[in-house]
Parts: sequence; structure tokens; C-alpha cells
Amino acid sequence: MDLTTFANRLNETLDVAEWAGSDYAENGLQVGPEQGTVEKAAFAVDGVVETFEAASEENADVLVVHHGISWGGIDTVTGKEYERVKTLLDNDLSLYAVHLPLDAHAEYGNAAGVADYLDLEVVEPFGRHGPGHTGQRARAGTPRNPEGIRDRLAELPTGGQPVQHLDFGPDEVTDVAILTGSGTDYLDEARELGVDALVTGEGKQPAYHEAKEAEMHVFLAGHYATETFGVQSLQELVEDWGIETTYIEHPTGL
Repeated sequence: MDLTTFANRLNETLDVAEWAGSDYAENGLQVGPEQGTVEKAAFAVDGVVETFEAASEENADVLVVHHGISWGGIDTVTGKEYERVKTLLDNDLSLYAVHLPLDAHAEYGNAAGVADYLDLEVVEPFGRHGPGHTGQRARAGTPRNPEGIRDRLAELPTGGQPVQHLDFGPDEVTDVAILTGSGTDYLDEARELGVDALVTGEGKQPAYHEAKEAEMHVFLAGHYATETFGVQSLQELVEDWGIETTYIEHPTGL
């Protein structure tokens, strides 16, 4: 498949244009030639030297990531930017990155993937941001034991780190807000909705008291671990396009 066609199809599927100006990341094809082809695509959470090298070893033509190398543009190509761009160019590897549009997507998104992983039914978007929402609100068919949710999350690729559980909510959990990555800034919205729990990746210090005052569970399963779902969903999509794929697992423990 032509590289431009590949990138445009992902852009259209993920409604990338709708997030223009609302995401500090540059979404879409970040590095690549005007004329290029994609016979094999690699997928990873983070676009860094290690994943670039791993994708090259797999003979991939493009690497699709959630966290790319351009956050509000690149003013100079020095330091880490130089090393990353050089690794891509040296290995003739293109880079496609998609941040908030992938968090937000109702089918391929990270929060939607976490909900499915926890056997929860998505009922509405959660986490107001820009033109939409970057998370999902979901419900359990039958009430859940909070320790069971924690243990299920602990099976994710957490890099050996435990899932942190702020255990301030009810004995049974039914209504859950999910916003992957760094989502504790949305505790006020979760409180307004009256959910039993917030599932996210990493937390900030104020979250302890905010969760306690809201009488809500907060599960911190790791930024990396909670954001593996989106790129893996895109991998399945691209396989359906007839392109060979590979997934690069590189847990950070954070």
C-alpha cells in the first residue's frame, strides 16, 4: 500500500482532523518520504530509539505509535530529537503517531479497550477535552469486587510494578470512568457523574485526597500498560487491510 494512502486511511478512521488544535501532539505521519510503500507495519506505544530499532529489525516500513516525537512541533533537531530522527532515517523507517484521537475513539481507543478488557459495557464518553472526550464511562452487568478489578489490571504489562489502588469507594463497583495515561485530572468530572471508580494509568499527589473526599476508588495501572490497547486495535485493523504487521512490547513500569 502507498504510504500516503496508509496514513490517510488511519487519519480518516480516527477522525484526526477533528482534533486539530486541541492536541499538543502532532497527529498523523510525522516522518516519511513523499513516495513510499508499506508492506509491513510495526506497532508500539512509544516512538523512541529502542522501538525504532526493533521495528527495523522486523523489516517494517512504518512504525505506528501512540506517543510520537513531535509535541507541538520540532524547532531544532538536536539532542534526543536528533537521535530519534537519525535512527528513523538510517533505517528507512516511517513514523505515524496518533495521540488524543486514539484515546478518544469509541471502537479502537485505549479507554474502549480497557473497558472491554474489564468486561464492562461502554455507555457514554467521559473526559471532556477539546472537540470531544478522551475516555469512556462504562458499567458492569453485575457489581464487581474492587479487588477483582485491581487483580485483573495487574495482569497488564505493568513492567512488574503493582497496580496502585486508592480504596475509598464502595464495596461493590458498577459504574466506572476510564481515562488512560494520566487521567486523575478528571476526578472532578468523575465525581460529578457519581461513578464508583476511576481507572487510569498514573496519578498526581492531589488525587489521594480528591478520591477520598469523593468516596471513589482510583486504580492506577500504569501509563504504558493502559495505553497498549489502542495500537493493538490498530494493528488488527491494518491486518484486515492485507498488510503484514508486528507488535513491539516495551513496558516501562510507569
